[in-house]
Amino acid sequence: MTFLDFESPIAALVEEKEKLKQIQERSKVDMSDKIAELELKIKEKQGEVYSKLDVWQRIQVSRHPERPYTLFYLETICDQFVELFGDRNFKDDKAIIGGFGNIGGQTMMFIGHQKGVNTKMRQYRNFGMPNPEGYRKALRLMKLAEKFNKPIVTLIDTPGAYPGEEAESRGQGEAIARNLLEMVSLKVPVLCIVIGEGASGGALGIGVGDKLLMLENTWYSVISPESCSSILWRTWEQKEKAAEALKPTADQLLKHGIIDAIVKEPAGGAHSNPQEMAKVLKATILEQVNALKQFTADERINQRIDKYSNIGVYNTVETGAIKENAA
Repeated sequence: MTFLDFESPIAALVEEKEKLKQIQERSKVDMSDKIAELELKIKEKQGEVYSKLDVWQRIQVSRHPERPYTLFYLETICDQFVELFGDRNFKDDKAIIGGFGNIGGQTMMFIGHQKGVNTKMRQYRNFGMPNPEGYRKALRLMKLAEKFNKPIVTLIDTPGAYPGEEAESRGQGEAIARNLLEMVSLKVPVLCIVIGEGASGGALGIGVGDKLLMLENTWYSVISPESCSSILWRTWEQKEKAAEALKPTADQLLKHGIIDAIVKEPAGGAHSNPQEMAKVLKATILEQVNALKQFTADERINQRIDKYSNIGVYNTVETGAIKENAA
């Protein structure tokens, strides 16, 4: 298991537990009581450490290499999942996966970013950074779900849309903008959940819905802390300072009304107990989708428009007042 720097107290206890297991296996001496005692201490230490995380530490947790990704959740929470491929225009983008899944006796369209679980798969999935065809595939699947009147659930986890020259030449900006426009007017329930990183337009391209939720140790922002630091300070060394200023974590965004709810993670983060996290996520999806089904399509669309129109702070000034002040 991989441990982050601030998890060193947890790592020490886990190492001690593994040593006891090895001793028990070699000597055939029953160490179950001591192992159980250590497991309890590990949970207590996880709760203690994770209750005091700062912004940068939460961002590190969201990027943990053992954190569960979209495909794990779909394989775990769906009784059956049928993946669909391609944008019917250019090719299939492996950074975004989607398809119909049966969950709790209901069929839903699931769409999400997929980073890859090892080096080879990360290259195959382009590290979860979609090209334009990925967003066009996502939109095709959303329209398909709308046609068959099935709810849409998107799982967001990306460091951003792919910024390469080829992606730009195929209309990266247009593809994301088209998704924003189309998602606002979808007639079916749309639930968006940030399960890891939620960076820039790469996240927003599948992030417009009736409800926006975030797992406890995730972040959602217009730019990554590293890129923000690079622009403002010409170095990545100020990334922690940038992270604090961006206020990208779930508790901060809930406070400002950007998101609708926070999904609690197991003690020690989602990566410490992926099965438990999947169980919680499944219950959350069913609860939220069932609640959204109580509204008509027109009501959901109007609420969706109001939701995003009310984000941010702005003032309006009458044209006449500007002229009067100028005079």
